[in-house]
Amino acid sequence: MAVDRDRIEAAVREILLAIGEDPARPGLERTPQRVAEAYGEFFGGLEVDPLSHLEGSVSVASTDDSPERPGAEAVHDSTGEAVILRDLAFRSVCEHHLLPFVGTAHVAYVPGDRVVGLGRIPAVVDTLAARPQLQERLGEEIADVLVAGLEPKGVLVVLDAQHRCVTTRGGRQERSSIVTVASRGVLAEPVARAEIMTLIGAPR
Repeated sequence: MAVDRDRIEAAVREILLAIGEDPARPGLERTPQRVAEAYGEFFGGLEVDPLSHLEGSVSVASTDDSPERPGAEAVHDSTGEAVILRDLAFRSVCEHHLLPFVGTAHVAYVPGDRVVGLGRIPAVVDTLAARPQLQERLGEEIADVLVAGLEPKGVLVVLDAQHRCVTTRGGRQERSSIVTVASRGVLAEPVARAEIMTLIGAPR
């Protein structure tokens, strides 16, 4: 179901009235429309199945064995080859206050029989982030979609974000950020997870 922009516009007008403003005054007359357009973008992921981004996965046996993959790093250890995407910018909206949280995602997986084009993983992150979210749940959902879509040996998702509900209200902890980790399979094992975390934090 598509975001109902007419209902959002009506609701925003009510909010403006509720705070003592005049929705018809210059400067506010187009605010309901602007908010509806923004919400259509912020919550567009509700209309998309994130698994659809992984439908183009291919057999490892049919891929180039070269480790040169732009945007990723490949390492070999006891868990096999890990594909790591660092510094994926994302933004989402906290479901508690409908305020944004913005940050960086780092995603790693150890392929099983299949791999996917590197542009597909940011698409999964963006789709799941474009919903009312909690950061803790977002990381878990990204990991679950990668497990379901690729059947990898392991997955690790690290999210580092600033929440406007923390930085702009209440205690206003302006420099604080929240880090969450979701891991599956071999990358849930402490040694393998620590190695990937080290690579994520390594200098460029």
